[in-house]
Amino acid sequence: MTYNFDEIIDRRNTNALNTDGFRDYIFKAPPSMKFPYKDEEFIRMWVADMEFATPPEIIKAMQARLERRIFGYTMIFDPAYGEAFLNWTVRRYGWHFDPATLVTSNGIIPALYELVEYLCEPEDKIIIFTPSYAYFKHAADYNQIELVTSDLINEEGRYTMDFDSFERLAKDEKVKLCIFCNPHNPTGRVWTPEELKRFGEICLENDIWIISDEIHCDLLRREFKHTPLAKLFPDSDRIITCMAPSKTFNMAGLMISNIIIPNDGLRKVWKQRHYSFENPLSIVAAQAAYTSGHEWLDQLLTYLDGNFEYTRDFLSEHLPKTVFKISEATYLAWVDISAYLPVEEDYCLFFANNAGVLLEGGNLFVSNSDGYIRLNLACPRAVLAEGLSRIEKALTFGQIGD
Repeated sequence: MTYNFDEIIDRRNTNALNTDGFRDYIFKAPPSMKFPYKDEEFIRMWVADMEFATPPEIIKAMQARLERRIFGYTMIFDPAYGEAFLNWTVRRYGWHFDPATLVTSNGIIPALYELVEYLCEPEDKIIIFTPSYAYFKHAADYNQIELVTSDLINEEGRYTMDFDSFERLAKDEKVKLCIFCNPHNPTGRVWTPEELKRFGEICLENDIWIISDEIHCDLLRREFKHTPLAKLFPDSDRIITCMAPSKTFNMAGLMISNIIIPNDGLRKVWKQRHYSFENPLSIVAAQAAYTSGHEWLDQLLTYLDGNFEYTRDFLSEHLPKTVFKISEATYLAWVDISAYLPVEEDYCLFFANNAGVLLEGGNLFVSNSDGYIRLNLACPRAVLAEGLSRIEKALTFGQIGD
């Protein structure tokens, strides 16, 4: 490989949430919270950023911008940015969108909070599939909109949409919005065009807006292909597509996301009410990612495939009672450990105290997720091996669950 994904980089004392902010984020605890392990001894497999260096092509572009030496108020005026992103979606997904419908946000999470406010009235409802990325629920809660959930069907670790249940819920006239994850987090499903078509038809036939969070769309196993939901419904203006370079290129801290809003009225509201200034370094970084990041991403995906295969083989040999299927997308493994540890256990706290591993338990994913842990596999193979070994020892010491 041209790029070194085995390099171990120390991120401590950089104000990184991953290393310096986990007590508050995971445990809602102050910095004084103590563990049997020192901070530098933890294996971190929790928050969804990577332990890999951001591509050198992106860093070089940022360095060139730094040489300009002034960082005043900045917005995207040069059409080259939109052209770079459009070329990316055409090359990787065969999807064309109108560049005039593209706006940017400091992140997809802030965009969710804004869009819910713009689209929903107090008496409306929002529907999501569960398990779910928790911020889908938080966006509804923050705007005081009632949340309705449709449980995904779990068949030995592979999830599918329950279309009959979803359609019944969608017929409620108060349901005005669905926040959808494509590909799905945390289960890692890559929805097929047929699944997406049926889902979209149910929503649109019931006048339900769709926010399609597609932040993980670049991070697929090699045999899968991402289909943007909006690609299947080119005549609809009720599908808002959210994409970003943040997960793909490990630049979440640069806070730039692409929001495609085809509805003229909604886009007008966004532009009137959204604070639209951008970080000058974020713009050049994202543009460099979309113009020069293809080879780095292809090599990353090969490395991640290897990490998933390593995890599958390790669990099969050392923790055979787990239920795990290699995720079709994301760099996140969704593992059922309920055969080893009661679902009532605080999984986050258990592994922090007994394994020195920081991870996220199923309780962080709204519902329909008991007994699961989510493991971030976007780390050097040596770190992954140590983390899995620690998890295995913690679960098998004293034959927990037997």
